[in-house]
Amino acid sequence: MKIQSVILLIAALTLLAACSGQPLSGREKGTLGGAAAGAGLGAIIGSATGHAGVGTAIGGGLGAITGAAVGNEMDNSDRLNQDRDERLRRQEEEIRRQQRELDAIKRQQQDRY
Repeated sequence: MKIQSVILLIAALTLLAACSGQPLSGREKGTLGGAAAGAGLGAIIGSATGHAGVGTAIGGGLGAITGAAVGNEMDNSDRLNQDRDERLRRQEEEIRRQQRELDAIKRQQQDRY
């Protein structure tokens, strides 16, 4: 019973800390989701063996670690995609600028003749 109280306290504090007013990152979402899923699965497995509290604690911890790793990887992928999109936007802007210069040169040449 004592382990379950500690787990509930940790879960409550984690949820409270997650409500800081800023959107959750993928890592934070993964941690919370993984912990919840792991704790649920751990409780089910633990209750089958007669140790629901231990199963919940182990499952929650492993789920949180796994969820954080997956969420972190998703955040990294999102950053790479944003960087790629920004480079592409800059390249397109440079192409438009160069096209305007070419058009101006063509007009100057046509005006000469």
